[in-house]
Amino acid sequence: MANSEPILPAGKLPAELLGRLLSRQKMSDPRVIIGPRVGTDAAAIDMGDSVLVVKTDPITFATNNAGWYLVNVNANDIACMGAKPKWFLVTALLPEKHTTEAMVAEIFESLESASSAIGVTLVGGHTEITIGLDRPILVGHMLGETTHDQLLDVRSSHPGDAILLCKGIAIEGTALLAREGSDECLSNIDPQLLQRASQFLTEPGISVVSAARILTGSSAAVRGMHDPTEGGLASALRELSAAAGLSAGIHRDAIMIYPETIAVCEALDIDPMGLISSGALLAVIDPQDAPLAITALAQAGIPCVQIGSFTIPGNDVAYHTAEGSSAMPEFAVDEIARYFARKA
Repeated sequence: MANSEPILPAGKLPAELLGRLLSRQKMSDPRVIIGPRVGTDAAAIDMGDSVLVVKTDPITFATNNAGWYLVNVNANDIACMGAKPKWFLVTALLPEKHTTEAMVAEIFESLESASSAIGVTLVGGHTEITIGLDRPILVGHMLGETTHDQLLDVRSSHPGDAILLCKGIAIEGTALLAREGSDECLSNIDPQLLQRASQFLTEPGISVVSAARILTGSSAAVRGMHDPTEGGLASALRELSAAAGLSAGIHRDAIMIYPETIAVCEALDIDPMGLISSGALLAVIDPQDAPLAITALAQAGIPCVQIGSFTIPGNDVAYHTAEGSSAMPEFAVDEIARYFARKA
């Protein structure tokens, strides 16, 4: 008999399914301070005088900047926990019929460049040419370190805490679409604007490590941080709410969206709220300290605004626009995956 169970779409597992599966995992080691749960960026392990923070994340799409993406997306999650990214391991699975020495050298150069830029040491991993692949698959394993006092856990948030957004949304998605989107659809965009969009990988950049360090180094009371990745800001806000156990109210007009992002998304019929957003950073701050945090970031040239607040216990995210209020939009798959599926 054929299996009639629906096939899950490409992308993240549905949050409800993932949460149900993770709830079955038993934390038998008492040194695990923060274990797996939806909306949490990394795990934290008690090492005595320090806390080891660990994360793994892959790069599965084809790009000549895969190493740069890999280092930064893993380092971002470590920084969101209040830790300093320090050590990195990579598993590189390379396609059997397309791997050349030049390809491998390019990946290693990209890894080295990104690691050096944020002070991370590449300490090991695994490489192989794998049967059945049509593109490289890179899996990163980042380790960082912090103290017990500096470790961040969004579960410490309170109703009324401010939710800040550092930099604009959909930075990563903008860069990918400007490079890989339909030439015909993008042809009406100003060439200089499109060129800037294609460089979003480095400017404004997909790293949030500097922004996270500024926030944790300021005197503002930071409850927690989260970086929007696959599923965009909309999914990240739902994850943040679920992790904190608090509902939130978000104001659409406060959300920063770069002109380049708007132009690319309009040309390709994409909603930037659901577009992969590495480079943005969500921070939960004591409401009295929100102006202090925004000023600290502004002094470093990093734009930051308050886009909303936590309200009451729960996990609902209200989305306030000029037309009224509704639930935060849901995206079953990231908008970039939807676009490329439509294009295929």
